[in-house]
Amino acid sequence: MPARKDRPSLTRASVGAAALAVADEEGVAKLSMRAVARRLGVEAMSLYHHVSNKDDLLDGMVDAVHEEFHAPVPGQDWAEQMRLRSRTAREALKRHPWAVGMMDSRRTPGWATLTHHDAALGCLLEAGFSLGLTGHAFALLDAHLYGFLLQELALPFDGGGAELEEVAAGVMASIPEGTLPWFRRFTLEHALQPGYDFGDEFDVGLELVIEGLAARLAAEQAG
Repeated sequence: MPARKDRPSLTRASVGAAALAVADEEGVAKLSMRAVARRLGVEAMSLYHHVSNKDDLLDGMVDAVHEEFHAPVPGQDWAEQMRLRSRTAREALKRHPWAVGMMDSRRTPGWATLTHHDAALGCLLEAGFSLGLTGHAFALLDAHLYGFLLQELALPFDGGGAELEEVAAGVMASIPEGTLPWFRRFTLEHALQPGYDFGDEFDVGLELVIEGLAARLAAEQAG
């Protein structure tokens, strides 16, 4: 399909934005150079002036998602900076669920990815974390972030409310009377109570991680 004369010139950024839109709407399995070209209204070959191949395209997409994360600021309160990073990352990855398993998988990470990691490491190191504890902290914070998202995105209901009640009713109906007492109690007395939302567990877990790291940092500094 020839480009219209009034169409803005292609750039790496515009190609990346189109690729993000394809992945967000159709899933990363449907992503191809042809699909991106169709969205832009150009021939697929014209994309190769801006990206080398599909791997280069994916690197750029992961970079773009990293740019939506809060970049921790070295020298600022490390706990608050890491809270902001985790919360903004969760929101970004809910907008781009295809990226959850991809954020640290690229063999040739882009500049935005590298600068984000540098900022997070710098924030911890400037706060007095040793190199070893910095590694533990970064791994733990990311495990909480990505692990929670994998579970949250896989749930057959959205948070809580009527959809959860419908799913739970089907499950409870399949359980023989008098069995699974702890599951039954938790479901009826907690998960199905007004106001319950599974997404609220994210901040609870994050605070437990922060508290544990703060305790470990204090112990390390005490010597």
